[in-house]
Parts: sequence; C-alpha cells; structure tokens
Amino acid sequence: MIKLTIDNRSVEVPSGTSVWQAAQSAGIEIPTMCYLEGTEHFTSCMICLVKDAKNGRFFASCSTPVFEGQSIITNDEETIESRKAALELLLSEHVGDCEAPCQLVCPAHMNIPLMNRLIAKGDFAKALEVVKRDIALPSILGRICPAPCESGCRRKQVDEAVSICLLKRFVGDEDLKSEKPYKPQLAKLSGKKVAVIGAGPAGLAAAYYLQIKGHQAVVFDKNDRAGGELLQIDKQLLPAEIIDQEVAQIVAKGVQLRLNETINEFRFLELQKEFDAVVVAFGAVKEDTYDYGLRTNNTGVIADKTSYQTSIPNVFAVGNSVRYSKMAVRSVGQGKEVATVIDNYFKTSEIKGYPERFNSKFGRLAESEFIQYQKDSENAPRQKADQSGFTKEAAIREAKRCMHCDCRNPESCVLRELSDRYHAEQKRFQGEKRFDVEKFIHREGIVYEPSKCIKCGICVRLTRNHQEEFGFTFIGRGFDVKVGVPFNESVQKGLEKTASIVAKACPTGALAMYNNEEQI
Repeated sequence: MIKLTIDNRSVEVPSGTSVWQAAQSAGIEIPTMCYLEGTEHFTSCMICLVKDAKNGRFFASCSTPVFEGQSIITNDEETIESRKAALELLLSEHVGDCEAPCQLVCPAHMNIPLMNRLIAKGDFAKALEVVKRDIALPSILGRICPAPCESGCRRKQVDEAVSICLLKRFVGDEDLKSEKPYKPQLAKLSGKKVAVIGAGPAGLAAAYYLQIKGHQAVVFDKNDRAGGELLQIDKQLLPAEIIDQEVAQIVAKGVQLRLNETINEFRFLELQKEFDAVVVAFGAVKEDTYDYGLRTNNTGVIADKTSYQTSIPNVFAVGNSVRYSKMAVRSVGQGKEVATVIDNYFKTSEIKGYPERFNSKFGRLAESEFIQYQKDSENAPRQKADQSGFTKEAAIREAKRCMHCDCRNPESCVLRELSDRYHAEQKRFQGEKRFDVEKFIHREGIVYEPSKCIKCGICVRLTRNHQEEFGFTFIGRGFDVKVGVPFNESVQKGLEKTASIVAKACPTGALAMYNNEEQI
C-alpha cells in the first residue's frame, strides 16, 4: 500500500492507483473531462491539474500514479486558476451555443427552441408547459409582444425569422380552449406570505410563480379588474376575455386577488408587518403615486438589478415601477425572477441575485453555414396567420422552420458546468477566426458537431473497446487534428454499435442522440 497526503489528509491506496483515483477514494473531487473509467488513460483536457506540494509543479492527476510520501494540493488559488485557464483554452476553439440567440434576447429568457420542437411534434400541451416555466401570460403576450426574440432568430439570416410570438400565442390559446388546462405542480405551502402591489403583468407573474413555489401570494390593486396597463390596449388587439381568462388561471392556482384596494403609505407599513415580503409592481411612478418612502430616481423605484431589492429590507420592486417600458414581456420576466429571488431568500435567509448560467455563444452564421443549420429544419416559407392566429397545421409547419441553434446536451454538458463553476471567460484565448460549423445528422440516430469537440478522445477509445468496424479516430496532425470516421465513411457507419454509448459519454454537446431532450 502507498501512503500519501492530499490536501493535508492522509490517504492509503494500492500501488498503481492514479492520484485522481486516490483523491476520489478519500472523497476529494477533482474535475476531469477526458477521463473515463474502463478506458486507457489519455491526458488531453488538463482540467484535473493538481499541484505537488513539495516542488510546486502541476501535473495531470488522472494519468499520474501515486508514490510513497507524495503530498498533493488540489484546491488552492493557483490550482483553481490553472483549471480555469485550461477551460478557457478549450472554450477558445469551442464553436456552439449553450442557449439559442432567440432565448438569450428574450426578456423572459423563455426556452423558445424547445417550445418549437414540441409544437412541431404536435405536443401542444407539453409546449405550453415549457412556455409557462418562464411566461405566465402566453396568450396575452402572444398578441402584444413586439417580439425582440425574433430579432435574434438565426433563421432571419436565411430568409425570415420563425414566428415565435404567434407560436407562443397558439399554445396559450389552445390551453385556454382546453377542457383540461395546464395545472403546474404546486409546492406545499410554506407558511410564508407575500403581498404584491399591482395586478399588472409584473405583479401577476410574480404572484403566479410565488404560488407555484409554495408561498401564499396576495395581489392588491386599486382598480376593479386585474390587468394594469393591459386594460388600456385596443380590444381588437387584446380582447378583454383573454385577459380575464389568463387572470382566472392564475387565481385558480391559489393566488388571492384583492381589487378596489388602494395601498397608501400607512397601509404599506402594515403590509410590511403582516407579510414576509412585499413586491412593488404598481406600474410607472407618477406624481400622484405613493412611493412608500422607497428611494426613487427619475425612472422610478431604485432596486438592485439582479435581486430587485429596494432600499427597504424585504421589499422588492419590478416592472414599470422600476423603469417604464412598453414591453410587457420584460415585466413578466422580472416577475418570474423576483419570485425565484424571494423563494431562495425564504429558504436561505440570504438575498441573492437571480442565478445566471454560463453560456457559450459564437454570434452570426457565415453564409456557408446556412446549409448546416437548415439540416435541422424544414425549408419552408414563414407561415401566414389571420386575426385568429395559427391553425394547428400552420403552427406545426412554422415550428418546423426552427433550426435548433441551442445545444442538444445543455444539462449534461460537463464543459458548461465546469465553466460555470470556475467562472471561465470564453473569449480570453480566442483568435480572430473561428472554426466553421458542421453538422452530421442522422434523424433516427446520432448528431455529430465537430466544432463543439474538445478532442478528449473518449469516443475514440469507446469505439475501439467495442470493436466498431470503422469507429472514431484522430485525423490530421498538430493544431489541425480532428475527431472523425476514417476513410471518409459516414458518422452513421462509424457508430453502428456505439451511437448511444458515445453520446452519453461525450462531455460536451458534440455528440448527441437526434431526439434527445434534456430539458423536458
């Protein structure tokens, strides 16, 4: 047996054990991307770097055997910075989007590509469920939103953007017409209560998501109907019954609605005592508006940009009360986010900003790449809709125009998870020219995107272990090396036995099964 020290902890393991395995046996996590149990060592990613405490040198823990008296450091500042640099080198050649551009520019950050794919399959109920994760009022917004998401749609570079807003409206309307409308799973009531001042888009969204998370939401509004500024919109564009129906769906979740109740400064002080948190969502601050003693400026109530906390503890502000905007989707998005912030506050007693994840992105497509993205979509013109919106057939056809710009492995991608953990910067080592995007798609099998590959060699080793006739191998030399199928054979031919195996083992989104959906 070999005795060594890892992070000042004594460890004893058999001879021939790697440093990485020794750390694992002691419950010490060292990240890696190129290591796979049961395959031979292939040191490439350098994420598993650790430091020799005696000489300060770094080495790859996954391929270095332990020796007697060894002393290892796995988690000091210098080691963490080295791992971050290794990640940034991998990211410098990684050409792919974690999330599609349309989702990134949507103020509510809705998972638009997933909605599109579900509509394309005819699964309208599941598509509505995806929409309502981020947008509490899809039928309303589907009629009035100026569609900033469509400006980010890559299909616009090819011909015309996908009609995202009309598709969102379609699934919202289908749900309103359904005898069994969508019922989200409600968390058990926590005993916490939140007062929401204002029944406009921001207030209604905040109440909806707070109620789903198990906190009793009570919405106060001075008017005799909920909707706020939505009530001022031309009824030809936004019929009153659509507002009433979507408000009724929110109330059906358990949200309490108290109309015809003006909250003056005295009542505001009472709410702070009666409730565990207060959300200010009363719309634009005007001369006749109570500011409740909150700090304000010329745009409205001053609130933290990520947590929405105001100058008064336990009081938050969202929507037009912070900054006036004609985009109701912005207010709805902030309502969702403040609900998450308050939920985390109730659970941890800490107020933190709305969580954001690492996102790889590479910008506009080159014209030569259009054909690669069109492989994932149908070559059809943008569908037309009349005042009643899309028919089912038109909605399906329009949804099939989506080019699947988002990653197929957004949750299991180790590169994304580690980049998030180590706060990696994608552009640190990027050159002026990036790799061209390629997509090898087998619609009943696997998808391979070489521009996302980090050359970890896992697929090469697996296809060799499973004795594929062709398999994957390294092609080329030096900086030009790529992973692919030898003799110019197809990806389908190279992975006849192992398609699902290599897709599951891939640490990025380079290899994935065609119909795989990780976010349903």
